[in-house]
Amino acid sequence: MQDPIPAAFIAGLPKAELHVHHVGSASPQTVAKLAQRYAGTTNVPQDPAALRDYFAFTDFAHFVRVYLSVVGLLRDPEDIRLLTYEVAAGLAEQNVRYAELTMTPYSHVLAGMPAGGYIEAIEDARVAAERDFDLTLRWCFDVNGDDGVEGAESTLAIAVDHQPAGLVSFGLGGPELGVPRPQFAPVFAAARAAGLHSVPHAGETTGPETIWDSLRLLGAERIGHGTSAAQDPELLRHLAEQRIALEVCPTSNLRTRVVPSLAEHPLRAFVDAGVIVTINSDDPHMFGTTLNREYEIVSELLTLDHHGIANLARAAVNASFDSEAGKRRLLAEIDDYTAN
Repeated sequence: MQDPIPAAFIAGLPKAELHVHHVGSASPQTVAKLAQRYAGTTNVPQDPAALRDYFAFTDFAHFVRVYLSVVGLLRDPEDIRLLTYEVAAGLAEQNVRYAELTMTPYSHVLAGMPAGGYIEAIEDARVAAERDFDLTLRWCFDVNGDDGVEGAESTLAIAVDHQPAGLVSFGLGGPELGVPRPQFAPVFAAARAAGLHSVPHAGETTGPETIWDSLRLLGAERIGHGTSAAQDPELLRHLAEQRIALEVCPTSNLRTRVVPSLAEHPLRAFVDAGVIVTINSDDPHMFGTTLNREYEIVSELLTLDHHGIANLARAAVNASFDSEAGKRRLLAEIDDYTAN
């Protein structure tokens, strides 16, 4: 039996993260601070210790409700700026060198925050993070499926009207059940025409048909989660042949009850089929994990050695929407690290 990869090796490995949510990355201390600030108008606990029970999810629908309650704590641009910079600091502490952070601006604008203020806040935090942490931070503007076509159109309008410098992609998250993907096809076509990459969640809580719809109708270039792809051998072949990466988040899938156990996660089936996988933390503080911990879990699930772990880090870089020069720099960092 292979010895476990030392946690120190994973911690020091230069990494990219491609599937991590802005609000889901809020630390218990920050969530509690915001809950105290808005006491009397929220049910979110004001004690960081109490958030452990608050974040004990019974199923995916419960997770969405809790997630949206935390979204409701971000009420002005300064809240957004504070959280964004804190998330960047947490990523940098794990030696993440490039990250695509999933943002849902429409939720905040719908609650009354000016779109311009939101954009200014995240861009200010991005520039500060690159200066202070040498971290390249990019945005995926995500649509909550429950907000429907109107939410998708409004999200794209925010992107097009304000054109934040860090924006690289357009996503679709939230509930999948009862939220058919075809209705979003025109908006995703417009987003792609505006130069944004397509990265919808699909097949997390629904079957392979949601992934097919995302590929055929939304022009997906990567798939968020894609857990149910393992049920369809033809889909696995297609993903492998077209080199469409899956953004895999093992602990997230366990905590939202998408998989019954880590041992039953379909990650091995993806790898055996030749599908590109990237490892991500999704909503790390809500799920009690980190990107480093996800790499540790995957190293055990796939019995990887140092070379295999480094290849996972390279896969994330190659699947990212970083510039070619940025990819070369980060790949060189990984090579230098593993050569020592």
